[in-house]
Amino acid sequence: RAPRRAEPRGNPGSFDELHRLCKEVFPPQMEGVKLIVTKTLSSHFQVTHTVHMSTLGPSGYRFNATFVGDRQLGPTETHQAKFVTWQFDGEYRGDDCTATLTLGNPDLLGGSVIVVAHFLQSVTARLVLGGELVYHRRPGEEGAILTLAGKYTAPNWVTTLNVGYGGAHASYYHRANEQVQVGVELEANTRLQETTFAFGYQLNLPRANVVFRGLLDSNWSVGGVLEKKLPPLPVTLALGAFLNHWRNRFHCGFSVTVG
Repeated sequence: RAPRRAEPRGNPGSFDELHRLCKEVFPPQMEGVKLIVTKTLSSHFQVTHTVHMSTLGPSGYRFNATFVGDRQLGPTETHQAKFVTWQFDGEYRGDDCTATLTLGNPDLLGGSVIVVAHFLQSVTARLVLGGELVYHRRPGEEGAILTLAGKYTAPNWVTTLNVGYGGAHASYYHRANEQVQVGVELEANTRLQETTFAFGYQLNLPRANVVFRGLLDSNWSVGGVLEKKLPPLPVTLALGAFLNHWRNRFHCGFSVTVG
């Protein structure tokens, strides 16, 4: 008998995307009315206009321009509210590994810097192992936090675990069929001495161009978002509602996405 060929390991992706499949099952938080218009100007450049009217927070308009190149290595500047954050990012993606390095607010004169390093290795076609190292330094203070991560991918399910000094984050994603997907998340924070649990599900109705996402968590919160596409127009309508029984809070939202 001919020997079985080993499955290709492939690139493990980025560290921030380890729990992506599970998180995509949960509905996004919605509140107020939002209009999002996205325009693709080229294969590398697109702009987004966002208008948000809220009853709980400030309303306003946001403009975002995104450039995606074949290679990205250099400084990026992010403007948020009343402060400016300088960040230098570098990423290497091999056939079976990914390494990233981020420098935040480097100040050589003041002796302060934040360094975040990620590394993921595809041990087999289904198993990924890696870790995250966060190092920060400023006058009178210095410290580092190490987090280990593992991910196992099966044909119909994915389980992921992050364990570090600050706590643990575990997730489980299961694809029952083409219409039903479920996800479970468990997060434990040792600093705050609390643990949260959340269950989410997604229902796809391709013939109706409808997607429904719902959640139930240990904070006595329930919620759901219904998305409806209107082909052939590039328009998506979304309606969401969330209720926290413990705090007796309710909020809902409606959004229109064009593009």
